[in-house]
Amino acid sequence: MEINTKRKVLAQAILALETEEDCNLLLEDLCTIKEIEDMAHRFEIAYLLSQGKTFIDVEKLTGASSATISRVNRCLKHGKGYRNIIEKMKKDHTLE
Repeated sequence: MEINTKRKVLAQAILALETEEDCNLLLEDLCTIKEIEDMAHRFEIAYLLSQGKTFIDVEKLTGASSATISRVNRCLKHGKGYRNIIEKMKKDHTLE
């Protein structure tokens, strides 16, 4: 399979998940515990930055390095993934 096809199939698999439990089971099969924790940590950083927290605030609240915070901030500003899901979760009241 081509890389783009593999990514498309993975995205379709994720979209087919119906419950949080199903999602966690797939994540545990696909990723190491550390990788899951790192993704959750980056999402927390993105959320805090989207709420207007400063880099210093985020560093104090999460213990993240300035490099990690900068990378997440760059993705938040120039990408669409974090922004799209944070906005959707706020609208659906699944993120407060």
